[in-house]
Amino acid sequence: MRYMLFILCYAIFVCTGCNDRKESEVKSVIPMSITKEMAETLSELPMKCIEKEYPNKLNQTLTDAGEIGQPKDLHPAFYGCFDWHSSVHGHWMLVKLLKLYPDLSTGDEIKRLLKSNITQKNIIVEVDYFLRKSEKSFERTYGWAWLLKLHAELMDWDDPLAAELSVNLQPLTNLMVNRYMEFLPKLLYPVRSGEHPNTAFGLALAYDYAKKANNDTLANLIVQRSRDFFMSDEGCPINWEPGGFDFLSPCLQEADLMARVLDPAAFKTWLNKFLPDLSDNGYQLKEAKVSDRSDGKLVHLDGVNFCRAWSMYKISEVIPEYNHLINIANNHVEASLPNIVDGGYEGEHWLASFAIYTLTSVK
Repeated sequence: MRYMLFILCYAIFVCTGCNDRKESEVKSVIPMSITKEMAETLSELPMKCIEKEYPNKLNQTLTDAGEIGQPKDLHPAFYGCFDWHSSVHGHWMLVKLLKLYPDLSTGDEIKRLLKSNITQKNIIVEVDYFLRKSEKSFERTYGWAWLLKLHAELMDWDDPLAAELSVNLQPLTNLMVNRYMEFLPKLLYPVRSGEHPNTAFGLALAYDYAKKANNDTLANLIVQRSRDFFMSDEGCPINWEPGGFDFLSPCLQEADLMARVLDPAAFKTWLNKFLPDLSDNGYQLKEAKVSDRSDGKLVHLDGVNFCRAWSMYKISEVIPEYNHLINIANNHVEASLPNIVDGGYEGEHWLASFAIYTLTSVK
């Protein structure tokens, strides 16, 4: 029943305005966004898993038996939703939705979850785990980026709880910033995969945090390393995408980053060399398809659709004459959004966050 209600709300949303203009005309100029009804339904997904300890993928590196522990003992703040990073961006999603719609019916329960997990005591334990000698690369850089995204969201949330959570989270945020500052100068070559290690995604979210936190040192480092890594790139083979397990688009995620760190004129020049076909008003890009939603790796491909969408929204925002990409982005959202409430934990534990990130990415 919940699934059918979501589909109904979604269908009503995408058809809004269709009586006045053809659907293709509506979508080509209006990026999709999130309604309160969608927010109500999607908020239930991270709420359902944030306190769900199992199944769990710890991704530990063990030096001895004493480092073995239960997920909630090792990560008392972020133990649910199958893995650490999914728990973190599940928390981010809940904050984001409450900022958008403070009167959500799930609001009180969301605040209880946030207050229960992001405590000073829990964050100290999280910091101690990251300080293990064997875990210097733990969640590098995907989880680091989402942690900074969570803190950035708290910074301008006009709610008394936000200040409390921000203070509690600060030690772990400081550690993530330091990890970036130590790691980026040593990274000689970017990681261009479509999964967690992707350098462009990690830099994009970290850059947004640095700008919001007025951390010029981190922001300047990210700009410089982004230029070092990607400025000379040309002819990205987007026709090779997606890879079988990708949840990020290597080509478009790189463009999403460069749209942030370059001024519009420089970005347009760079994009014309990097993805020259995108300037064609008739450009097409086929949506990724998932063959088996019970397979946790294959369902990654829904993530590719969302990543492509938020990247194309960003491109069209920076370069308005690329607004023909909005229609393609909307089609990618439509290909995956109805499927993330299908009851399969393989997608439900993380895809809602990707959907919200996409639907709230346009300013």
